[in-house]
Amino acid sequence: MIFDEYYIKSRISLINDWPKPGVKYRDLTPIYADPKATRMVTDVFIQRYIDYKLTHIAAIDARGFIIGSTIAYGLNLPLILIRKPGKLPGDVFKEDYKTEYSDECLEIKEEKFEKDCRILLFDDLIATGGTLMAATALIERLDGNVIEAASIIDLPELKGSSELQDANVPTFSLIGF
Repeated sequence: MIFDEYYIKSRISLINDWPKPGVKYRDLTPIYADPKATRMVTDVFIQRYIDYKLTHIAAIDARGFIIGSTIAYGLNLPLILIRKPGKLPGDVFKEDYKTEYSDECLEIKEEKFEKDCRILLFDDLIATGGTLMAATALIERLDGNVIEAASIIDLPELKGSSELQDANVPTFSLIGF
């Protein structure tokens, strides 16, 4: 299936002033309600990463889980869950960060990665970059190596992808708004 950026963009809703005034929220749920759009997005990511010699896919709670788990399945790789506080049993590492509208925290299970692991990190979109920076910090605390941070959407006006690249975290997004 050929990737059609305009088709995918037509499936993404814009919700103004949510979750707070001034925020332009990009809702990806219509993509997942459309099998053609879901297949198109999934196929692009699988084709991009099939030869990257990855060892893991990491996905961020909760919308990153949707695409991350699909890609992990498609590439036959283990999935690492990076969760919001209180969702993982056992010992965890925590990382606080800021988004464009709130203070947040992420957690990862306290388990070291094998030497030379190559991790692809997924979230639904890149806004300010805070979520992906926090997730990268957690992975690195466990001796993991983030090869790239990937998303469906990049919001370049919020400068998150630039911040990530300045921190030596390569990024890839299918579309930008």
